[in-house]
Amino acid sequence: MCDTCGCGDTHLVPVEVQDKVLAHNDRLAAHNREHFQECGVLAVNLMGSPGSGKTAILEATAHAFRGTRKLMALAGDLATDYDARRLEAAGITALSITTGSACHLDAEMVHRALHDFPWRDADFLFVENVGNLVCPAVYDLGQAVNVVALSVTEGPDKPLKYPVMFRKADLVLLTKVDLLPHLPEVSLAAFEDAVARTMPEARVLPLAAAKGEGLSAWLDWLEARPYRRPALRDSASASQPRLIFSGGMLDR
Repeated sequence: MCDTCGCGDTHLVPVEVQDKVLAHNDRLAAHNREHFQECGVLAVNLMGSPGSGKTAILEATAHAFRGTRKLMALAGDLATDYDARRLEAAGITALSITTGSACHLDAEMVHRALHDFPWRDADFLFVENVGNLVCPAVYDLGQAVNVVALSVTEGPDKPLKYPVMFRKADLVLLTKVDLLPHLPEVSLAAFEDAVARTMPEARVLPLAAAKGEGLSAWLDWLEARPYRRPALRDSASASQPRLIFSGGMLDR
């Protein structure tokens, strides 16, 4: 059980106490957000289950940008810095936040980490949240966008079982889609339908990070977000139409 939020156990964490915790968190999140916006850094809260492919997505993102963007990451984990070391090896400046028993990151953890991190030099700051489909959705970190990694191996019922996570998402990255031929009981349409039932504006990008499939659409989505510095690749690609797979259709 999480020491901070109680994971919904109102017998251990009364509602009024929980409200005060979240109010304090929201104030710090607003403070973080002001800093990110002032510096033109796009902060992305990347959430998902353990094993959904969050770290693999960031590794593939670094390789796909090929140095045209400065990527940094705060990697949340209960006990190790394993993910941060993987990201460093991929060329992402990374810092591990170990939470102990907390099943999510909060705005204060992020704020403290920023003091010892050169985040102002980043174009994109990814906050790889603790693997969990419940608590991370509740805590604002000051991010500009929420992205949820959902693996096809988890099954299409997850958006329906954990609706708060997907209701607050700006984008769902459907990962490991190269495994779909080996999963005859699930389909891309089933995932899209489940997401559409929970997300106010359903937006799904299929990815196979290990094979580089779908990365172009993911990079285009990132580049289109606000609060980011212009890059050299923007002027070169501005006149080119961008095709993004979303909800079973191509958007130009």
